[in-house]
Amino acid sequence: MKSYIQIGKRRIGEEYPPFVIAEIGINHEGSMKKAKQMVDDATKAGAEIVKFQSHVIEDEMIPAAKKVIPGNATVSIYEIMERCAFSESQEKEIKRYVEKEGMLFLSTPFSRAAADRLHKMNVQAYKIGSGECNNYPLIEHIAKFGKPVILSTGMNDIPAVRKAVAIFRKRKTPYALLHCTSMYPTPYDKVRLGAIAELKRTFPDAVIGLSDHSLGNYTCFAAVALGGGAILEKHFTSDKKWPGPDVPISINPRELRELIEGSRAIQMALGGHKKILKEEKPTIDFDYRKQIFSILHVQVRYTPAFHRFLLVSDRVRKKRDFRCLEFDP
Repeated sequence: MKSYIQIGKRRIGEEYPPFVIAEIGINHEGSMKKAKQMVDDATKAGAEIVKFQSHVIEDEMIPAAKKVIPGNATVSIYEIMERCAFSESQEKEIKRYVEKEGMLFLSTPFSRAAADRLHKMNVQAYKIGSGECNNYPLIEHIAKFGKPVILSTGMNDIPAVRKAVAIFRKRKTPYALLHCTSMYPTPYDKVRLGAIAELKRTFPDAVIGLSDHSLGNYTCFAAVALGGGAILEKHFTSDKKWPGPDVPISINPRELRELIEGSRAIQMALGGHKKILKEEKPTIDFDYRKQIFSILHVQVRYTPAFHRFLLVSDRVRKKRDFRCLEFDP
């Protein structure tokens, strides 16, 4: 039986429709109004789940972070998070709002304090970002909660991922691994979809997906076709003109709907064998069953020549007066 994880009532795995995560992240820039608008737009696009980020600044960063400027920003990571982080009460509010819309709430904690906050909020699963893939104390801390964990693996190799997986297996924590390239945006030649097969071979018990930072939906569709798109994560925004370090690589509501509908269509089209389907029989009987008919009058014991005969479908024969000739070449 193929592996799957379950978040709420939703089973997630290769045999099920792709689980598309609309990552709002910090695209709200600290604005509850923007956050709720993105939740509304994700709902209208058909999303099942939205994801945020949980930051407890004092537990997550040291003063030196005020000098660290990410590659997709012009100010320090400390300043970005200080501006964008929701308080505990705000996180509770947005979680209630998401669930009222009928969607699942997911968030990425960047410290043990943030993970504890989410635990108190009774979240149904955890998402661990690529930057914490080798933060084994944090992974151990989250795994103890016993909830499913989705782990992004950007900036990490197989040995590093294997250590994280060992923690999940030890704790019997349901888990999924997302291939990821931590470049914003990711050029297509750096996406490396071949890594999906490597993750599947190395961790056969894992649900495999893609956390994608390339522009558009092409690579997500390809991941589904390759059998590694059980989970598809994309940054999401209501408006690409909004400010924010992740907005330029985010998909909008129209693209989110296309991703959800397109990935499900591709997943449905996978598999099968080359044979005649029973559903094809009416078409075969109507238009494509062929018989051999003589073009000229045929004498008894006449040796037939191919150029004097015609293959005719039943549909054509019924419109013209052809006589059938039993002919075995």
